[in-house]
Amino acid sequence: MDELLAQAARMAQVGIRRLLVISGEAAWCEAQAMAFRHAADAEVLWVGPRTVAPPFCFPAKLTTLLGREFQHAIFDARDGFDASAFAALAGTLCAGSWLLLLVPEWRHWRQQTDADSVRWSDTAEAIRTPQFVDHLCRTLSASPQTLVWRQGQPLAQQPTIPRQEWRRANGQPEREQQAILQALANTTAKVCVVTAERGRGKSALAGMHIQRLAGDAIVTAPSRASAEVMATFAGERFRFMAPDALLASDVAAEWLVVDEAAAIPSPLLKKLMARFPHTLLTTTVQGYEGTGRGFLLKFCADFPQRQAFTLAQPIRWAAGCPLESVVNDALIFHDEAFTQRPEGELTLLPVEQAAWQSQPALPSALYQLLSGAHYRTSPLDLRRMMDAPGQHFLAALSASGPAGALWMVDEGGLTPALSQAVWAGFRRPRGNLVAQSLAAHGGSPLAATLVGRRISRIAVHPLRQREGIGQRLVAQAWDSATGCDYLSVSFGYTEELWRFWQRCGFMLVRMGTQREASSGCYAAMALRPLTEAGAALMQREYARLCREWHWLQHWIDEKVPIPAMADAILTDDDWWDLAGFAFAHRPLLAVLGNLNRLVGQVTQPLPALRGRLNGEEEAELCARLAIHGRKALLLRLRDEAGQAMRAVDSERTNQLMEQIRQLQFF
Repeated sequence: MDELLAQAARMAQVGIRRLLVISGEAAWCEAQAMAFRHAADAEVLWVGPRTVAPPFCFPAKLTTLLGREFQHAIFDARDGFDASAFAALAGTLCAGSWLLLLVPEWRHWRQQTDADSVRWSDTAEAIRTPQFVDHLCRTLSASPQTLVWRQGQPLAQQPTIPRQEWRRANGQPEREQQAILQALANTTAKVCVVTAERGRGKSALAGMHIQRLAGDAIVTAPSRASAEVMATFAGERFRFMAPDALLASDVAAEWLVVDEAAAIPSPLLKKLMARFPHTLLTTTVQGYEGTGRGFLLKFCADFPQRQAFTLAQPIRWAAGCPLESVVNDALIFHDEAFTQRPEGELTLLPVEQAAWQSQPALPSALYQLLSGAHYRTSPLDLRRMMDAPGQHFLAALSASGPAGALWMVDEGGLTPALSQAVWAGFRRPRGNLVAQSLAAHGGSPLAATLVGRRISRIAVHPLRQREGIGQRLVAQAWDSATGCDYLSVSFGYTEELWRFWQRCGFMLVRMGTQREASSGCYAAMALRPLTEAGAALMQREYARLCREWHWLQHWIDEKVPIPAMADAILTDDDWWDLAGFAFAHRPLLAVLGNLNRLVGQVTQPLPALRGRLNGEEEAELCARLAIHGRKALLLRLRDEAGQAMRAVDSERTNQLMEQIRQLQFF
């Protein structure tokens, strides 16, 4: 331990941080970590699933420490590996730090279940993760400055690589920052964008820009805490407002400064930007919080006159830091996928998870392409891609790399009893996004019994777009989906995206009523059938959507090409649907049309139900009717729906109530 701490002092002089992997029996690993903690003069942060003496943090809570800096840290991955937390922890360590990684015995690690897998694998129990473990072991073993200490073996000391002395930042602008500040001071562009990897000083740069402005600025960000660094450098001129509060206000300023812009829904961001003469956007291009590369490609493409800047030189540690390098390699935090055009003819072929063993460069390139094309890709997606069951991949390969990638997930196949329990809202098993939604929000209690394959992500290299590659990939996916009843897709609705899925042969079957936080769009779902059962489901759900649209369109602030079919008749299926709301847990907006048909047939006051169906906000309704909270309001709505049903047909209602209640016992 004394030698490790002596090395830490030398590491601080050259501005680097390093990783020490401790592998063995759980008790032995913990003993070595505790010995290091005892020997270190500075506090050593421990991150793991079980509480130890402070300073300590659970992996899921690590984001609360972002912006802070620690001298050394221990990451306990003996039972499970939270990759996002591991990467985030590395980002909190200063020059001269050791990060100790505790892992199972090296030879048996791939056979051990990973407790973290329950979060991303859509399985009820933890699973083994051999692809990720093998990839991680290869990466750690190949890292020249990473130490691996295995129980029963001595701790080998790698030779020190000669490095120049490192100068710690003093709070003044570095050379790259100074050049960008000068450009920002003279810019005429309405939109300026600064991208960088973590630790490059982009938030500090934004704060310096605010401090130097002749005019004023308003700062917004996903959270106030994420703008702390900017606040430090902006000083008294720092004025923060949350995005939604800013949009609702009439505040004006010369500049809008947005930190981590890729994490704010694009429709909201565009509305904010339209109100200010100049906007500065900063975003991370890779890392544990998601990629900003897709943000640059999609969102910023709408501003062709933008001025873009990049910060490459690290501020908080030296260039070529071994810890940053090994974390980037282990979690594939690389952005090379868009640097050059993949030339030549394309071959479409499936890529299985076993390819991570036989030819790891191929799935790694697919992951880079998929992650770079989407705003919010995290290490959870990498873990899922490597080891989660039911994953399928297609690649459009050129001689120089992938030009397109498609990621699919198996869904459905639930038992009739479980599907009906999902429909009633009594059960929500893991996974099965579209299959469960079709049952829980659609008109068929048995929808989730069919087998679907959902297109989770699709990406085409930006320099090979408009060639029909995406449509070719979808067509290949449809041809190869043997044993499935349908292909499905869930996406944030825009006219452009819907036109693409229409061209691919899909039919819209569901529209959500809340804008998603990740995209700022309404969630839409569409199907393309493969069997007669799949076609029947698609036609039934499309007809239901058209029938509901007469009422649903008033709850959705988006023009969607769905024909509205108004009718006042309650069918047998409609009665069953109403019973699911009144006597189980079906959501109100899933039965909106039938509730409107029902209240149109009765004369009872039904103040809560009529008020809500007429669009009265929940808070206003609770205040007007003296109802305490949303849960109490929902109970009142269900009760009034039951009253209305009994007023129309009491005997039928009681029979349905008993049948519905039996669905929770299966």
